[in-house]
Amino acid sequence: MKRILIALALALGGAGVWAGPAAAAGANTVELTVDGMVCAFCAQGIEKSLRENSATQDVFISLEHHLVAVALKGKQSIPDAELKRVLTEAGYTVRKLEHSRQPLSKIKAIIESKAGES
Repeated sequence: MKRILIALALALGGAGVWAGPAAAAGANTVELTVDGMVCAFCAQGIEKSLRENSATQDVFISLEHHLVAVALKGKQSIPDAELKRVLTEAGYTVRKLEHSRQPLSKIKAIIESKAGES
């Protein structure tokens, strides 16, 4: 079942993932893999900090999957360095950062379906 969900996720949105900042201009979601988040208080602090940026539309955090996803407003963007700075100054380690056209609702659905399999 996990393989099917992963294949579906890749088919629906995986082609829209980039690694470089030049591609970020077309992205509407930024996904970060973050180490050090262990509790709801961690997630709450991260979410509050990210929402202070005017380009942030919504934030989704999964402690179990070490995921912080930020949906951006329209064509606005947040520089990668700024996102990393917010998290590292709060004491977390950013292992990976990806820009995606995948909407936050789809990311949430994928994470929630993984949680249902456990």
